[in-house]
Amino acid sequence: MENSHPMFASHADTLERALTAIAERAYWSNYPESPSPRIYGEHAAAEGEAAFRAYLGADFPLKEQPGIAGWVSTESSPFGVALDVRYPHLDLDAAFAALAGGMPAWRAAGPQTRAGVALEILDRLHKRVFELANAVHATTGQAFVMAFQAGGPHALDRALEAVAYAYREMTRTPATADWEKPAGKGQTLHMSKSFHVVPRGAALVVGCNTFPTWNSYPGLFASLVAGNPVIVKPHPRAVLPLAITVRIAREVLADAGFDPNLVLLAAEAPGEGLAKTLALRPEVRIIDFTGSTEFGDWLEAHARQAVVYTEKAGVNTIVIDSTDDFAGMCRNIGFSLVLYSGQMCTTPQNILVPAAGIATDEGHKSLDEVAQGIAGSVAKLTADAAKGVELTGAIVNDGVLQRLEKAATLGDSVLESSDVSHPTYAGATVRTPLIRKLGADDAQTYGTEWFGPISFVVGTDSTAGSLRIFADTVGKKGALTASVYSTSEEVLDAMEEAALVAGVHLSVNLTGGVFVNQSAAFSDFHASGANPAANAALTDGAYVTGRFRVVQSRRHV
Repeated sequence: MENSHPMFASHADTLERALTAIAERAYWSNYPESPSPRIYGEHAAAEGEAAFRAYLGADFPLKEQPGIAGWVSTESSPFGVALDVRYPHLDLDAAFAALAGGMPAWRAAGPQTRAGVALEILDRLHKRVFELANAVHATTGQAFVMAFQAGGPHALDRALEAVAYAYREMTRTPATADWEKPAGKGQTLHMSKSFHVVPRGAALVVGCNTFPTWNSYPGLFASLVAGNPVIVKPHPRAVLPLAITVRIAREVLADAGFDPNLVLLAAEAPGEGLAKTLALRPEVRIIDFTGSTEFGDWLEAHARQAVVYTEKAGVNTIVIDSTDDFAGMCRNIGFSLVLYSGQMCTTPQNILVPAAGIATDEGHKSLDEVAQGIAGSVAKLTADAAKGVELTGAIVNDGVLQRLEKAATLGDSVLESSDVSHPTYAGATVRTPLIRKLGADDAQTYGTEWFGPISFVVGTDSTAGSLRIFADTVGKKGALTASVYSTSEEVLDAMEEAALVAGVHLSVNLTGGVFVNQSAAFSDFHASGANPAANAALTDGAYVTGRFRVVQSRRHV
């Protein structure tokens, strides 16, 4: 039995509570999501912002990384904030040699010690959560509270969840076994067997622009706690949050007595396409990626030496049949469309409504009245610029603007997108959500993903027709979320069956403070791995078991 490392001992209670949480699936969070000074202290916010600003216009403090072959700067803030942080550009041969150097001791440390070190990294990240939140805010265009919550506590919870799953699976098999088998004539075969968790090899995390920590932490920590060294390749427009993460991880590894080069930052030069180069390195045995379907498909087809975990694009859909709370339904859907300007991979895009209208608590509502009800909610949330930008944030890149411009020419207008002047950041690019009305025969438009503040209200021949469209589009393109509104148990059962067949998580009659594009760690699965939008779920047993193998040794006693 492995000796307990001091870092494991200090965080054992947290791990035990996380193991209980993934088994119970009830609400639990280890990291408070409110940035209140009553929770984090009077000076935490100011100190975190100062730490963030100290990085700007300077070489990021990772000069001790091996094989530095220059420095690169690629970030451009959606808020127009000058960042100009320079990151080390690695010689890959030297980097992979360094990754391999620390692996034997890290493997030999065992699951318990590795879990303890991972938990200490999370604890130190949490202590610097305002620094992390400012970095997420500046690089992604998320409003600050969202950047704090999603980029800090929620990301840390998802990481802790991954550690818990990995620890549970690694310790499912006992470390040793005493084996005896009767051999006849009073003889016994007696062997001592040992079972060792063996990591697969170097892991590559390819970060995304919109949620650099939330989407990267599960894979990073699952691989690391399973014994694999990790090379982190951030999106070139959102490097700083993951650079801070790598810096802290390296500090903890060194403090724990391990090689800090078990975690490296691989920033890319402008236009370099480093992710493809890294993905095909023979040393890379695990890849985690969030982003476009095109590149996710390429990874799955070409990175054959690695286990590849992808979250790609999908067509998230709401089916509206009827409701006993029309106002609440419209408010809930409207908020989901406004939040981060629809730049969440879970934001609904298609809203399927019978062309003949629906029954509600306010009487019959026509298709146009349903569309206008949702549009009115969006308009109300964005009418006051100062308040609205705290929900919408800023547009993350030019690709979103191009899609928004193209979508504005399709179908009929329900709600036009507006250009908003940000009251704090003069250089920010802010757009309110666009809603267009389409017909059921416009599948060429609504059947593909339009990432950004773009939604379509689609008139169908009936709720049964809506279900057919849902099944067809999600079956072909995938989805991360689905939602339904109905007062009919028969319809709800039919939608649940359709969601099960499509392999997409379903939300039913959301009218209050829970929204379809938000998921809770330890309780909700993010993606399912059961449709084309993603080949894995965050987080379950399947997400972690491919990152290690159990190898046995046996001898006669």
